[in-house]
Amino acid sequence: MYFKNPEQDGIELQERNTDGFDNTMEALLPTLHQQRTYDYVLVADKVEDQEHPKFLKQIAFIDHLRKKNMKVTKIVHDDKVFYGVRALKEIFDKYRYLLKVSDACNWSGDRKCVIIPHSTRIRVVDYILHHTHINTGENLRELQKKGVFEATFCLHERNKQKVLKQKWARWSALCTTQPVDDVRSYFGEKVALYYLWLGLYTILLVPAAILGVIVFLYALAFFNTSPLIKEVCESDTVMCPRCDKWCQVWQLRDTCTYAKVSHLFDNEGTVFFAMFMAVWATIFLELWKRHKAMFVSKWKVFDWCEEEEELILGVVNDPHCHPKEFRHSYLRSTLVLVLVTLMLVLIIGLTQALVVFRVVAAVQLSEGTLAFVRDNANTVAVMLGAVLHYITMQVMTRVNKAVAFKLCEIEKTQSFAATERSFTVKMFTFQFFTLFSSLIYVAFFLGRINGRPGSYVRISGKWRLEECHPSGCLTDLFIQMAVIMLLKQTLNNIFEFTVPWFKSYFRRTTTKKLERKCGHCYKNACREVEMGHDPCDICKLRDWLRNYDLNDVNSFSLFNEFLEMVLQFSFTTIFVAAFPLAPLLALINNIFEIRLDAIKMVSLERRLVSKKTNDIGIWTKVLEAIGVLAVIANGLVIGVSSDFIPRLVYRYHYGPCANGEADVHCMKGYINDTLSTAHITDLSVRNDFFPSQLITESGFNVTQCSYKDYRNDVDYSLTSQYWLIMALRFAFVVLFEHVVVIFKFIAAWFVPDSPMLVKNDRLKDKLSRLKEELQYMKYSQSTDV
Repeated sequence: MYFKNPEQDGIELQERNTDGFDNTMEALLPTLHQQRTYDYVLVADKVEDQEHPKFLKQIAFIDHLRKKNMKVTKIVHDDKVFYGVRALKEIFDKYRYLLKVSDACNWSGDRKCVIIPHSTRIRVVDYILHHTHINTGENLRELQKKGVFEATFCLHERNKQKVLKQKWARWSALCTTQPVDDVRSYFGEKVALYYLWLGLYTILLVPAAILGVIVFLYALAFFNTSPLIKEVCESDTVMCPRCDKWCQVWQLRDTCTYAKVSHLFDNEGTVFFAMFMAVWATIFLELWKRHKAMFVSKWKVFDWCEEEEELILGVVNDPHCHPKEFRHSYLRSTLVLVLVTLMLVLIIGLTQALVVFRVVAAVQLSEGTLAFVRDNANTVAVMLGAVLHYITMQVMTRVNKAVAFKLCEIEKTQSFAATERSFTVKMFTFQFFTLFSSLIYVAFFLGRINGRPGSYVRISGKWRLEECHPSGCLTDLFIQMAVIMLLKQTLNNIFEFTVPWFKSYFRRTTTKKLERKCGHCYKNACREVEMGHDPCDICKLRDWLRNYDLNDVNSFSLFNEFLEMVLQFSFTTIFVAAFPLAPLLALINNIFEIRLDAIKMVSLERRLVSKKTNDIGIWTKVLEAIGVLAVIANGLVIGVSSDFIPRLVYRYHYGPCANGEADVHCMKGYINDTLSTAHITDLSVRNDFFPSQLITESGFNVTQCSYKDYRNDVDYSLTSQYWLIMALRFAFVVLFEHVVVIFKFIAAWFVPDSPMLVKNDRLKDKLSRLKEELQYMKYSQSTDV
């Protein structure tokens, strides 16, 4: 829609704002709008001594801003000094012109706007503020570190903030669609693309969650009829002690409940569900690329280049600036690589420490006084290990962030966008190893390196390593994942919302006092744009204090939200074969996560500096890498960790059906087939146990006990069945990965990255612009004549 610009008396038509907000009044009164708009606020402690270095640096920085066509308003309140910064029109005229002549940014809608959007004003002013140096060479960030300025922030727009609260940032809007265009207008394209991605991810979790529940219900339907569960629950097999000293021989039927739980997550359905999730990850990424293409084309940022905008902003800030040249140092790269490797070794070392903790905890718990804890020492140790793993994750998250920042400083990247990419890769790598090292151990090493009776593997020659339950190792992986996902998502969301809410609540009193103090001015003149009045100092201060009292944000605030969701995506896809309910938990979490993040950004935090972009950046590559890891990990979980292959081998090679027996379930006798026997008469076996451990609850001394393995009962060598199963395990992994990768390639080929509508619209836009340039050339030639 178009309407006349009153300043040009109908000579030129101005395009109306289409960002979802009603900016008619702002468009009619551009001069008044710019006069009343404050782009940024600086806060400093009040210094009485005018010769104090802090005071001199404050004045020097403000003087440099004024030299750059910035209008600065100073208001003193109690022991604080507030500087309101407003950029003049000339700065944005330069910005728009440079956008027009740039290579990649000339399609942006900003270059045509008569009224520069407030989100763009904030972005330009933020760059200028952080690239202004005083005579000592210090910039704003360095001045903040030295206490010259306490805080810097841009201001929320009350009217648009209220609209976002009504449409989006409230719990009652939990199941409504997101006003992405409004979010983009207020917070910029980068934030809008995050919510766009998160919204699509949440929607596509629905079919994954439904299928996961179906797989779970399928296992539940055969819960009481499974011959494997029946065999465990009715078995008279005497098992070897599970720990040293206090653990006695035990009956296999004692773990009937454990076997039932194991069956829920280790059945035939999980194989097909894992294949589905691997393909689902690819389809999600392809649909995301299509979905994103429609919006970035609509927002006129399809070809946007963040590095080029940084050059433009550099020229706007200083016409005599020099580009920060690209450079590469093999010494720096080698140093970073070595430091990253050392950090990963440290993280993996912490994982090994958790393994030692579980081993020692299992021993200590088995010697405890509580009968329930003593009888289930291994399970309790696994759960305690998962809780300790969660605590380790929280501590290491802060350590990882500090190390990743330091490594980026060593690299000396060329631009902020390059720094952000480098930081993202390093931080995600550190977090991935922090979260998944323990899961990798449980999935692929637990119970496979612990030895056998008579030859147990021990830590420091003292503590026996953990071993899997006879029903399989997948239940241990399930417990680990369930505890981590529930703790991580639930506690993170609770702290993520309540901490900022309480901080904001207890800091509102000063603002409310000023609202009452402002009186009649607050009610009338300062609220009426058409009157042309600049707000009084009390109204300005009230608005600035309201924003000052909110929780602080920084350039990497959005990164934290992305990292949380991408790690959740990893949990949902990589080990989903062990936990089919993971997509359901992720779906429930995301429904609340969207509104929680929205409320936090709109109401509880200072306004984020808007960033213009056309993609989620390096996160796309990270998600693609996770998709590949999901194929490998799920193939290994099914082929190596689960009992899927041993069951198939037994069914078709060793079981009753393979031997031609009729009217007998094909899996009858499977549990006994997976057990080997240790003879107490063997000296090495007898030396591993105390005599008191070899007495049953009924008081009988055992002469032999069973353990899970495929070994000969005479010399304890591995049987031919073990080697057949091992060969088929790895053959299945290779086959699984190749089949799933083929399906992933087909899905990627079948779903184009950009819809035809977007391609055609871009073609028409290019043609229209060429025609406009041709008309402008003809007009210029006629004017010259």
